[in-house]
Amino acid sequence: MLLSFRRAHFIVALAITSLGAAAQAQEALRVAASPVPHAEILEFVRPQLKAQGVDLQVKVFNDYVQPNLAVSDKQLDANFFQNRPYLESFTKDRKSDIVEVPNSDVHIEPFGAYSQKIRKTSELREGAVVAIPSDPSNSGRALALLAKQGLIKLKDPSNIKSTARDIVANPKKLVIRELESAQLPRALPDVDLALINTNYALEAKLDPAKDALFIEDGRKSPYANFIASRSDNVSSPAIAKLVAALHTAEVRKFIQDKYKGAVIPAF
Repeated sequence: MLLSFRRAHFIVALAITSLGAAAQAQEALRVAASPVPHAEILEFVRPQLKAQGVDLQVKVFNDYVQPNLAVSDKQLDANFFQNRPYLESFTKDRKSDIVEVPNSDVHIEPFGAYSQKIRKTSELREGAVVAIPSDPSNSGRALALLAKQGLIKLKDPSNIKSTARDIVANPKKLVIRELESAQLPRALPDVDLALINTNYALEAKLDPAKDALFIEDGRKSPYANFIASRSDNVSSPAIAKLVAALHTAEVRKFIQDKYKGAVIPAF
């Protein structure tokens, strides 16, 4: 009887040890992300990564600067929130070692214009206040969209890094006001028009398909969002598993079904 008890105890202890070893085998992967849609997409692939031995830990940020700083400072392993023009501008200004993970494009968020004061562009009054993002990559993107609508004319319409100084014609004498991207939805009551990144529009419960007065053609956009990391970590096996998990038919369907055209798969 005592022998049987000891044997049972040994089996239980062995099982507990095995469970502990399995738990320890999970490699933590800490990823910074914007709340919508990035963190939601990451949460969708978390179970798949867990089955592959990767414990995906998502840290949500509400701005575009801290996610890169946190990765650069090695507080986090990677991030998912930005596009190429933004990363190029950031690394140039900050002398950062953040780099794009090769072939990691996940989605495109067509950039849109919103208003609480007008229902169509032709209603924009002379001297109307138009709010655009203050960071160089997104401000250029906003100006290009305004130019495409014929509201302004730029020195070089193909220059995605245009600034307000590159406006050569402004028939309505629009007042361009630059604000931090995250502040744009809250500024809507105070301006005539605001050009807002789709992730912030979605967070503010705006529906790009219904609420945007005009919006980018997402099929012809250089603004795909991708995974980024430090140059010394870009080839880690855990990040490779993350990219593979994000590039599946299931993720494509999740994006299409959940965001209904506001976010477009880029793979």
